[in-house]
Amino acid sequence: MTASGHTTPSGIELRHLRAFAVVARHRSFTRAAEELLITQPALSRTVAQLEAGLGVRLLDRSSRGVTLTDTGAEFLVHAERTLAAFDAAVAAARHKSVVRLGFSWLLPDPWAQRAIAGFERATDARVELVRCDDPLDALDRQTVDVALVRGGRPVGTTVRTAHLYDEQRVAVHAREAHPGAGSEASRTPPPQVLSWQDAPEWTLVVNTVSGTTGPWCWPDGGGPRRYVETANFDEWLESVAAGRGIGIVPEVAERRIHHPALRFLPVTGAPPSPVRLAYRPDTGTGSALLRRFLDAALVAAATCAHAGEA
Repeated sequence: MTASGHTTPSGIELRHLRAFAVVARHRSFTRAAEELLITQPALSRTVAQLEAGLGVRLLDRSSRGVTLTDTGAEFLVHAERTLAAFDAAVAAARHKSVVRLGFSWLLPDPWAQRAIAGFERATDARVELVRCDDPLDALDRQTVDVALVRGGRPVGTTVRTAHLYDEQRVAVHAREAHPGAGSEASRTPPPQVLSWQDAPEWTLVVNTVSGTTGPWCWPDGGGPRRYVETANFDEWLESVAAGRGIGIVPEVAERRIHHPALRFLPVTGAPPSPVRLAYRPDTGTGSALLRRFLDAALVAAATCAHAGEA
């Protein structure tokens, strides 16, 4: 059914688009079914109905997981924009204002809690948290209104940023492997601290999509000679735990990640990692509401910094 109560000529409904978008985001029917609170067979049938209605295959399914076809990747862009427009229309009809905040992993605390609470108290609007592997891509697709980004990589010419504060970096490695030794554990005692100057000797595990530390941190080529690339936070975490190499992350990870196979240690000489909010000036949420969220975010950042919590 469409919003007016009628089916489209192909029988495609909004529930089909939403089911497909969630499966595509998770690359998993199991996790998508958990988010949508339906059974996996019901979700599989819904996506199959969409493909039948379109007459194309959107997803490739195998024992290794779910991947988008080329047609599926193109269709996903339009499906997400359609869903975002519909959700915005419903919110407007209900006189509810929502700012969608995209993030890839571990929202900074206590900044996030203070920023959200301050904004919602002041505006009677709501912040919707959207977890996504690539917040900048979600911003480009208009499925979020503002994105939290870490690290100093460029965000593009069509996106503006507001700097919140800087985070200190720490190292993390598998408990049973020498830091930087890759997949082979060292027989020598592990160090109690790492030096940024020793980066060429590391094997560094990098989240290429939303990580804070990677080849871009050494533009002069003085960084690690060996990299292990991952595409999201979960892959990065388990690669480090498996002893593939070390990871360099903001210190918030030491407080928030509780993994029995991991050990954290300080890094001396490491440059701080900036935390920014990225947004598009032409956001559909409304420039006034977005500006009020940015103001609340900056006030919360200043409060955290003053209290020594940032």
